[in-house]
Amino acid sequence: MNFAAPSIGSVGGRSAARAFEFGRTYVVRPKGKHQATIVWLHGLGDNGSSWSQLLETLPLPNIKWICPTSPTRPLSVFGGFPSTAWFDVEELSEEAPDDLEGLDASAAHVANLLSTEPADIKLGVGGFSMGAATALYSASCFTAGKYGNGNAYPANISAVVGLSGWLPCSKTLSDKLRGVDEATRRAQSFPILMCHGKGDDVVPYKFGEKSSKCLSSNGFQDVTFKAYNGLGHYTIPEETDNVCAWLTSKLGLEGNAAA
Repeated sequence: MNFAAPSIGSVGGRSAARAFEFGRTYVVRPKGKHQATIVWLHGLGDNGSSWSQLLETLPLPNIKWICPTSPTRPLSVFGGFPSTAWFDVEELSEEAPDDLEGLDASAAHVANLLSTEPADIKLGVGGFSMGAATALYSASCFTAGKYGNGNAYPANISAVVGLSGWLPCSKTLSDKLRGVDEATRRAQSFPILMCHGKGDDVVPYKFGEKSSKCLSSNGFQDVTFKAYNGLGHYTIPEETDNVCAWLTSKLGLEGNAAA
């Protein structure tokens, strides 16, 4: 399903907003009683199909997985060569500028995908690498109640998972949350799982660790950070087992016995 979303990130009076054409969305239906829906976001250069195939094998019968495909865009880190990406990246460093327009558009796409889920279903966002960064950005939008551009964030999400990723806009997180009455309360109880391999040569381990500490220092009291010795920029069964156990606990899922 193609979904063209106009960017909602134009700020400072700019009216020439970029239009982002999102790719195909893949859905994995729950094998048991439907209790939660999670949008799962792929990494740079990937698409929703590969992750949907992995997620289908997990022992989580109560979860419906929605695996969208990001827009294909010219990427600064590749010298303008086009790739599937949730937002633009100039370089993977803490000093690199954040593509707020791209982040807001992708977070809005995720919220839109969740908008038609039944009211009694718990909602979550997860992802790998750049997808993890977008998921963590969505957590900050939910907590603040607004996107980076100030527009209201509509989705009521209950959990976020980030594998081999980082938190975009970490330097401005405290400003984003300051003065929002509900933000402190939301941050205190919002569960976040971050997993990172110590051998990651694409998104350095220290980025993930610093992002976790940034969340904790900004009032997020339910952040779990799991480190994996020798793990590079990929996932392993030990990690997915940890994700399954964490989601089952945090979302109150019935598990394999659900009919």
